[in-house]
Formats: sequence, C-alpha cells, structure tokens
Amino acid sequence: MANQNLISIFQNVDRDRSGHISESELQNALSNGTGTQFNPKCIAQMIKMFDTDGNGTINFEEFTQLFNYVQHWKNCFMQIDRDNSRSIDSNEFAVALQMMGYNLSPQFVQMLIKRFDRTRSSKIAFDDFIFACICLQMLTGSFAPLDAAKNGTATLTFEQFLTAAFVTVS
Repeated sequence: MANQNLISIFQNVDRDRSGHISESELQNALSNGTGTQFNPKCIAQMIKMFDTDGNGTINFEEFTQLFNYVQHWKNCFMQIDRDNSRSIDSNEFAVALQMMGYNLSPQFVQMLIKRFDRTRSSKIAFDDFIFACICLQMLTGSFAPLDAAKNGTATLTFEQFLTAAFVTVS
C-alpha cells in the first residue's frame, strides 16, 4: 500500500487529530466482519505490542507496523475461512496453526476455540483469531527458553512456571 494511502487511513482513524491513535480510536476503526465490537483485549494487546515509545498510543510509524501486522493476519484468516463465513471453526483453526508450525491435538485446538470464542458459537471471528494467535505466540516465547533441547518439552520448577506465566500475562 502506498505511503499516502496509509497516511490517509491514519488520519481517518486519528479522530481527535492528535497525531496519535488511542485504544478507543483504534477500537472504532477496526471491524471484525461480524458487526460486533472488535475484541477490546486484542486492541489493548496490539497497542502494547506496537507502542514502542511507551506513551499508550500509536504514532504514524507505530501504526504502519500495526497496520501491516493486521493485514498479515487478515490474509491468513481469509485463506483459512474457506466458506467465507467470517468465522473459523476448530478444523479451520487447526489448519492455520499447522501453517504457523504448531502441531497441536484436536482437543487442544477445540479448547482454544472455547477460550477465545466470545459469541459461544464454537467458532472464532477475525479479532478473536488475532488475539488467540498473539496469546499463543507470547506463550511460545515464554516456553522457548525452557525447551533446551528444542523438542517441545521442558522440565521446570513451579517457580519457573509461575515466572513464565506472569511474564506472559503482564
């Protein structure tokens, strides 16, 4: 996308013309395709991920990164939502996870669907898909240093587990 188009999108999202996008401005701008509010936890996490200067908002440079990130997930979601239902079931989610390099059991994928399905439809919409992937990536990042042999297993003390868990959820 040309830089001028991205500037225009940024200016449309920046309703108060502050030069920064707040959580509420991003919330109002994003659509999950289902007519419901974009997952507020996902919005907050994305702001946290891309707010490199730590001021709680997104400037244009940070927005560029966030925009590309959302576009990446949108393309992935559209590729696996084969029936164009604007939501994915556990089978479609399993395909996405395999594409990302995760080899997870059907039971675990179903548990993820239940955890991130805000509509209780046994499916997840685009925003919940992004949030699930963010959480999975964060947990993977916490697990990786504990998996010394890089074989998907780790031996750790309870305190190491708690440290990894709290670092992930903070």
